[in-house]
Amino acid sequence: MDNDAGPPNPIRRLMQWAITPPQSYGVYLVGLILVFVLSFYAGTLKPTHSPAPSAATPAAPRS
Repeated sequence: MDNDAGPPNPIRRLMQWAITPPQSYGVYLVGLILVFVLSFYAGTLKPTHSPAPSAATPAAPRS
């Protein structure tokens, strides 16, 4: 009773390739660089400010 269901899934083959020792170091470094670049890019974006609400005139106190 084998669990061999046919040719391996391409994503599974990629994961098996990526976790072998020489490639895993490269995958780790690429992940670190990707996180750094995305966080740097997100930090350089200018936030969009909504227009400030107009200041309401203060009403006289009621007694």
